[in-house]
Amino acid sequence: MSIVLKILAWVAGILGLAVVALVLSVVVDAALDGNRLETLTNTRISPEVQAYVAKPEGSGSFPAIIMIHEFWGLRQEIVDKAQLLSEQGYVVVAPDTYRNQKTDWIPRAIYLSATTPPQRVNQDLDSVFKWLSRQPEVDAARIAVMGFCYGGTAALNYSLHNNQIAATGIFYGQLVSDPETLGRLPGPVLGIFGSSDNLIPLEEVKAFKVGLEQAGIPHEIKVYEGQGHAFVQSVDEIKKGGAQGEAWQQLVDFLQRNLKQRPRSEAEPLLTTLPANRYGNPTPGNLLEVTLAHWNHRSSRVHQH
Repeated sequence: MSIVLKILAWVAGILGLAVVALVLSVVVDAALDGNRLETLTNTRISPEVQAYVAKPEGSGSFPAIIMIHEFWGLRQEIVDKAQLLSEQGYVVVAPDTYRNQKTDWIPRAIYLSATTPPQRVNQDLDSVFKWLSRQPEVDAARIAVMGFCYGGTAALNYSLHNNQIAATGIFYGQLVSDPETLGRLPGPVLGIFGSSDNLIPLEEVKAFKVGLEQAGIPHEIKVYEGQGHAFVQSVDEIKKGGAQGEAWQQLVDFLQRNLKQRPRSEAEPLLTTLPANRYGNPTPGNLLEVTLAHWNHRSSRVHQH
């Protein structure tokens, strides 16, 4: 028995040291953070919110898109995607929802996403929406929201919060299946997912689709075979084609039909309860899921380059 106790004590000690090391790594990463967003943003939306804004060439009343980053925070990949989408004739705003924080370290990314309240994100996105609505080159009746991973979850949350959103794009975000809740969405929905995504199980995708159908919300849901979580990566990878290029083109086509060509119908303001955010209420199991999904994503990027 004493040997068993010693082994258990040894294991507990190792686990304790690992936890302490992870906590210290988050603290160190934050300390080294500096002003990492200084070179990525070009517009101060409000005292709390800065963003990268990409505009199409020419003049006119353009539709606009709010593009929300992954759980890493605002990074060059999102800035590049915003620029690429603006070439299709959209004003694209990629806001920093972490308020001047970003990271390349998975434990801190989990910490940032878990400690950023969805209600505060909606407040910041309200600032972005109001800023866009006041821009002379933006058609305020045609503003969409989209996002990747954490940003996909935030995009769905925000569409449930703001009934003036014209369309919603979700790239592998956490989902809601309740038809009554989904019925409050103000416009059509695009959902892009991977069949090998362990973070967003196919059962949840199917339940989301059924909920949208029962709620009568126009939608386009596509599961890309063999793709894992966060499979749409850099602009360079998108331009190579394959599943990444197909998913991006599906987004472009969806926006063409539902933002450029579709007039917005008037609706009464809606007030909804925000869906639960899996990142916002982390459990050891969920944190392990997030870590493994994004570690696999990062590993695939390393091998590709």
